[in-house]
Amino acid sequence: MSTAQREDRLIEAIGLREGGQVEEAKRLLLALHAESPEDPIVNLQSAWAHDKLGLEAEAVPFYEAAIRHNLEGEDLRHALLGLGSTYRALGRYDEALATLNMGVEAFPQDRTMQVFRAMALYNTGHPKEACQLLLRVITATTADDRIRAYESAIDTYAADLDRSWQ
Repeated sequence: MSTAQREDRLIEAIGLREGGQVEEAKRLLLALHAESPEDPIVNLQSAWAHDKLGLEAEAVPFYEAAIRHNLEGEDLRHALLGLGSTYRALGRYDEALATLNMGVEAFPQDRTMQVFRAMALYNTGHPKEACQLLLRVITATTADDRIRAYESAIDTYAADLDRSWQ
């Protein structure tokens, strides 16, 4: 199969997945994967299809392969977020936190990555750090005027949730 034909099939699979025909997309992606098991985009798209079908455990090897085969930019961001979230959903909290830590390091401005990292922090026994991170994300992203009015106070309290000013 030519590169152009492979690309057309990949575009078709993405369209099927995005159009809600996820089982059909998965079948096509698995066929593409059999032909090109090291293709990071095929692996990422396969992971997403499996995740969308509730097959999280089956999605993990595809995410891992996508990352291992040198994804870059937004695709890497999506893969790290997807893998971290999937590990967390499977109760693999330490792996989730490690993956999301890599994601936050690579994409420090990605608030979604930070929110999922906060959930993994909670699951790994770090509820204070999770709460602090969520408070910072809220103050950094909210459009709510009432919260913005207290942004400085919230950020101050987030720095040390156990401190009192008596």
